[in-house]
Amino acid sequence: MRIPDPGTARLTALIAWLAPPADDPALAQAQLGVLAWQIPLLFIILNATALILAATHLRCAPPLLTILMPAIFCLACFMRLRYWRRLDLAAIDGPGALARMKTTTISVAILGIVFTAWSLALYPYGDAYARCHVAFYMAITVISCILCLTHLRGAALLLTAIVVLPYTIFFLSTGNLVLIAMDVNFVLVAAGLILLMLRNNNDFARRVGLQHETQRLSDENLRLAHLDGLTHLPNRRQFFAELDHVITSATTTGATFAVAIIDLDRFKSVNDTYGHAAGDRLLEQVGQRLASIASSALFIARLGGDEFGAILKTEPDEAAISAFGARVSHLLEPAFTIPAGALASIGCSIGVATYPHTAQTAADLFERADYALYDGKQHHKGQTILFSQALETRIRQSCQIEQALRHADLEAELWLAFQPIVEIETGQTIAFESLARWNSPTLGSVPPGIFIPIAEHCQLINHITEILFAKMLDAIAACPAPVRFGFNLSPHDICSRETMARLHAMIAQSGVPPWLITFEITEGALLQDFDLAAEMIEALHQIGARIALDDFGVGFSSLGYVHRLRLDKIKVDQSFVHGIERSDTAPKIIRAILDLCRHLELDCVIEGAETESELALLRGLGARFIQGFYYSRPMPFAAIAAFLAAEATPPASALATPRQRRQKMLTS
Repeated sequence: MRIPDPGTARLTALIAWLAPPADDPALAQAQLGVLAWQIPLLFIILNATALILAATHLRCAPPLLTILMPAIFCLACFMRLRYWRRLDLAAIDGPGALARMKTTTISVAILGIVFTAWSLALYPYGDAYARCHVAFYMAITVISCILCLTHLRGAALLLTAIVVLPYTIFFLSTGNLVLIAMDVNFVLVAAGLILLMLRNNNDFARRVGLQHETQRLSDENLRLAHLDGLTHLPNRRQFFAELDHVITSATTTGATFAVAIIDLDRFKSVNDTYGHAAGDRLLEQVGQRLASIASSALFIARLGGDEFGAILKTEPDEAAISAFGARVSHLLEPAFTIPAGALASIGCSIGVATYPHTAQTAADLFERADYALYDGKQHHKGQTILFSQALETRIRQSCQIEQALRHADLEAELWLAFQPIVEIETGQTIAFESLARWNSPTLGSVPPGIFIPIAEHCQLINHITEILFAKMLDAIAACPAPVRFGFNLSPHDICSRETMARLHAMIAQSGVPPWLITFEITEGALLQDFDLAAEMIEALHQIGARIALDDFGVGFSSLGYVHRLRLDKIKVDQSFVHGIERSDTAPKIIRAILDLCRHLELDCVIEGAETESELALLRGLGARFIQGFYYSRPMPFAAIAAFLAAEATPPASALATPRQRRQKMLTS
């Protein structure tokens, strides 16, 4: 093994110390930025002092030294000056800055050698004043060069060595006390300047380092501010910043693009079943999969929760949008691994809006994509929905209805209709479901399937719920018989502590026995926030109210909620009854639900029966409670007394069935 020579090692270290900072490109760029205006000053000083020195020797020195050599020097300095003045610093990176500083160091060394040799060559000519001028010229020029090269340490030290060593030896050898004194004076001044230069150089390096670190931290903070911490995708803020940039570019170029909102299907059930940690793990994996297809033409971000956004920057025709939706759906199709080794399968629904066809601003594009997504979630779950003119018409209608809702006298315009729930065997009404109705002075009668979702969207639903609940309490108090009444709670109601607290207070103030009230909830309420919904349901149970799970069987997780909640009743969605006589599976499903309810000791109400044959089939399956048009359409409260009176008609009536007796009573 060869032992390194200490002298060689020290020389290598010295060379590395003198060289530009190869390990710090940012410092090299900063140094080059300062040198870009200092070095031109250096060349101006060299030109001026050289011409002045040559002028004082014109009469005594040969033309080679006083004319030709200064002309060559000036031309070389002018070319370097021109080079530095035309330098584009913005286009030079760290390695480029290092290369230019190395070239500058070599150029300074060459110029130092030439100027020193030329100056000493002029010394023999002229009188004592001219010789003193040579010594003064060399000293003042080196001092100026050191100052101009403060930020290029290696070049400054190299130039000092090239000039000072020959200068000192030459003038000490003259034996002239004045020149020797000037020599000593110059060496001392040069040494002091070198020390100052080294200190300033170190301070500059530290300052640049601090600035670079500050900038790095600032850039990192900016990056984190635009990054989603869970999925490491761009976040909502960065999404809208990118959308604004794309719109600005498209406005100039006339390009088209599309905005897509991706919402995960069945994600809420994963959160509710396995916990939020599992949900976060799933979102991380979703982010990884979506990041794998992101590109310069496809920007993808996480908007929040289980919602993601995408900007399709290529021509977004229907085929391209359909292909994008299929690609994302296929990407999310394989099951995800979540904690405890479980597998979770989800899907996605996508809403898309295009620029400039459907909207021209970021807010309008996002709103229309969101509306397309909402429509897809309601009617075409798992599909990609492109915003269309039909949806535009719906938006206008929704806006019209929303404005009417906001300006309505809801206390006067809202009312309740009541549809009975009847026991098949006795024909007796056991309960009424309260159904919201709205008669608008400007729009007429607006169906609840239209105005309720709009009220939820514009956050009026809680106020509407309180008005309708008060009307139902009044109806219970005025009812001629102690019959239970069902009341539908919106997901926004059951997940609002304030609204539920007000409903509790209203029950207490009304004097209505809570056991006469059945609160009907849908899977949507449980999906929004299961833990909070379960807490509110338990609080209702504690005061004696009953709970029914409505629209059972149409959701993804309805069965999973039965054993996790304190339920009293299940209402089977009417979609199983429509066409039941022609279906092979619907009767089996209804029978299974009825058996489930029997084993769990839950009441089961079958919704949607309209015909005698449907009723007979349901009776044969074991159904006990029916709600549907077969018995009655929803009626105003004023008709309830007559309806109940018809049920009390003695069996001796000539009319064969309770239904016929009620119909006659209501129409008479």
